[in-house]
Amino acid sequence: MLQLPNVIGHRGAAAYAPENTLASFRQAQRRGATWVEIDVKLTADGVPIVMHDSSLKRTMGIDRLVAETRRAELPAEVPTFEQAIACFEVLGLGCNVEIKPCDGREIETAVATVALLRHRWPQSLPAPLLSSFKDACLAAAREHAPEFLRALLIDELADDWRPRAEAVAATGVNTNGARLAPGRAREIKQAGYALAAYTINDPGLARSLVAVGVDCIITDAPDVILAALSAD
Repeated sequence: MLQLPNVIGHRGAAAYAPENTLASFRQAQRRGATWVEIDVKLTADGVPIVMHDSSLKRTMGIDRLVAETRRAELPAEVPTFEQAIACFEVLGLGCNVEIKPCDGREIETAVATVALLRHRWPQSLPAPLLSSFKDACLAAAREHAPEFLRALLIDELADDWRPRAEAVAATGVNTNGARLAPGRAREIKQAGYALAAYTINDPGLARSLVAVGVDCIITDAPDVILAALSAD
């Protein structure tokens, strides 16, 4: 059964350090997070790295696509997934691993992600949670590594959420908290799914979401949200 912490650091602690970097993961741990959420995609030579965008421009200032860049050509600030896992082991952090493929690399990215998890994920840490906006990624993850729990990632929930979740044997749903209607939250919880909401940096909204059944708040500022939830 999927059990999430009440707060997960988004891309580490993106309010305090560059997202999806080792520095951001360390900030998350210093600010009270026990889990972080990261994005994994593949380089041109098939190395899983921690990066959200398809391009390096926004985060690294390099106008180049990740899918066209070899690992050796990336800035040092971009960690490989393997480096991130080693960091999590030192920090004692659990992880929501979002499979974030470049276009056309859904299956390849999912297979590489779960293969590395099987090989490198420490037994000392809680088992990772896999999530993705791409149902094909979750289906491939289920086929190749069914032992890892999966969460369907949906920006705005529609009536087809449950058939989609069932098709990939998901045990959780991660969704945009700003668009989550209370009735839909209750529906998900009544169906037996774990429910996480992203990316919530407002303490009042975080408390409201928890009040309607959200299990986990994904935030850029884990210390702020932890304090807000503990004050209730």
